[in-house]
Amino acid sequence: MLGRRQIREKIVENLYSYYQNPVQYEVLEKNMFTEIEKIYNLYVYQLNFLVALRELAEKQLEIGKQKYLKTEKDVNPNQSFVNNKILIALENNTERINFTSKHKELQWDLHDELLVKTFQRITAGKRYQDYMLEEERSFESDQRFIGKLFLRYVAENEDFHDRLEEKEMSWADDFHIGNSMIQKTIGFLKPENPSHTLIKMIKDEDDRVFARKMLWESVRNWEATEKKIEERLENWDLDRISLMDRVILIAGITEFDVFKTTASRIIINEYVEIAKVYCSEKSNVFINGLLDKYSKDTNRLN
Repeated sequence: MLGRRQIREKIVENLYSYYQNPVQYEVLEKNMFTEIEKIYNLYVYQLNFLVALRELAEKQLEIGKQKYLKTEKDVNPNQSFVNNKILIALENNTERINFTSKHKELQWDLHDELLVKTFQRITAGKRYQDYMLEEERSFESDQRFIGKLFLRYVAENEDFHDRLEEKEMSWADDFHIGNSMIQKTIGFLKPENPSHTLIKMIKDEDDRVFARKMLWESVRNWEATEKKIEERLENWDLDRISLMDRVILIAGITEFDVFKTTASRIIINEYVEIAKVYCSEKSNVFINGLLDKYSKDTNRLN
């Protein structure tokens, strides 16, 4: 599932957009849920990239077998990569297969330049070569290898990031969320329980209600919440606070006011982490301090 942290991020992003370009609330809410849905497409697109790497490796083995003059390597190729249990599990995942069949744009062409270039970098790397030489492999070793491979050649791949931006503008901002979902998917796989589901964007109706209510209450009480912020500023004017800092504070205070059973430390930590994504280091300290002051002023649960 998409965690509450990521739901909060999308709320903050849409509040920021709303301030700059006010729209009817119904449109704002629809846009937010549409953006959440797009993250799932990004997630499947990244999964499909890993699957395509295996397919490309398999294709290379087949080409070797069809050569007129074959070497021993062509006749008896090392199949460790194509037999990687994690890649096979991802390839056989029913939900991935079904969703991709309905969204062909999420498939990767095996001749795609980025895919081929990445595959070549992987196979030339020491980690891959060491892995291929291992005599004994376990599910766990396969899992560790793919986890590290993903981080090195996808999550940290600037060319991959550029491709996402070309394909869907919002994906560039959500890349870190997609990366987290892939890492969780790899980590959740178990040898005794083949997985045929994927991480859900919104776990249940409670998550949907949380997102809807947070967005609505933040917009509805915007001015009142700004006054609460202003009352707690020391030698500082509200207008001098950056828009993103202000939006994060509005969302945080709104959650304090509306979801009264959520521990104050959880709320503060969540919005400080969001500030780390969108704001400066000084903003983290400022947001932490003001939300902490508000929680004490309102006698919130610790």
